[in-house]
Amino acid sequence: MSKLFSPVRLGQLELRNRIVIPPMCQYSAVDGKATDWHMIHLGHLALSGAGLLIVEATAVEPEGRISPDDLGLWNDKTAESLDRVIKIVRQYSPIPLGIQLAHAGRKASISSPWAGDRQIPAEQGGWQPVAPSPIPFHDGDCTPLELTRERIENLVDSFVKAAKRAEKIGFDLLEIHSAHGYLLHEFLSPLSNKRNDEFGGTLENRMRMTLDVFKAVRDAVSKDKAVGVRISATDWVDGGWSLDDSVTLATRLEKMGCDYIHVSSAGLSEEQKITVSPGFQVPFARKIKEHVGIPVIAVGLITEPQYAEAIIATGDADLVAVGRGMLFDPRWPWHAAAELESQVRPPNQYLRAAPHAYKNLFGK
Repeated sequence: MSKLFSPVRLGQLELRNRIVIPPMCQYSAVDGKATDWHMIHLGHLALSGAGLLIVEATAVEPEGRISPDDLGLWNDKTAESLDRVIKIVRQYSPIPLGIQLAHAGRKASISSPWAGDRQIPAEQGGWQPVAPSPIPFHDGDCTPLELTRERIENLVDSFVKAAKRAEKIGFDLLEIHSAHGYLLHEFLSPLSNKRNDEFGGTLENRMRMTLDVFKAVRDAVSKDKAVGVRISATDWVDGGWSLDDSVTLATRLEKMGCDYIHVSSAGLSEEQKITVSPGFQVPFARKIKEHVGIPVIAVGLITEPQYAEAIIATGDADLVAVGRGMLFDPRWPWHAAAELESQVRPPNQYLRAAPHAYKNLFGK
């Protein structure tokens, strides 16, 4: 029996297999509202055979978008547009659906990748970014406004309101984005957080914002909703957020009722020095898994089914996230199941699609 295709639980949510489609920004929303592109994109990924599909980073307020084209969940209109998409996806796929709640912090007001990936000034349709400290991400970017205590409280409330909207839409899982150099990660790292109040300085203080947001969201939604956190295990910069810091954060989150930890890395500093290779972030997941009892998701150039199987079989992680590889091959789980002599459940319309050599590929 394939370990990759064995069931697993995230809190009270049971998944058929351990393949996760992670959040991948599409830069295709209009004023935060989901569009027909999201229907197409999420629709075909929902037929992939993966165990879980997590919707892209979704801003909890307009200023929290990475770009003007980011998905949002800050009011009724944004919720209604996403609800329409999810209702149609659910008509044809039983795949559990999650959503990543996010705020871009100082990395906000950026053009989409195909439009230059550069900060947009306010006079050209952008907006003023905010951050724990007035330190821009790029040299030459506008200086972000340092968040006041009142503004921090409002931001926590924005996460809560977005979480409630997501629950009302019917998402099975909520993921809090505390990675990739965005707002919550900015609070964690001493490179971007130079505050001298209860949100800065010591590790305990720098973790406070992520822990406060998690607790507020966890308390605001039903216990049957899985709530997890995505983290950058390291900044890949000396003196920045470290793997040991991530272990401390993960153990704290577990004690607070976190259902899983999704382990990525980097994104906070242009000084990061990364050696990229298949599975280059898996050791981070392994280290965190050694210290927590909740499921850990590994990510990072995991493209081959046998390697994904080995990650689970050796206990390096409990689940694997396949992102760009899934965009390249939207039937990656089908092909993985065929290679590992396991099964996936396709929609009824595709039951006759299995090649003769894999006649036992499709199960119930």
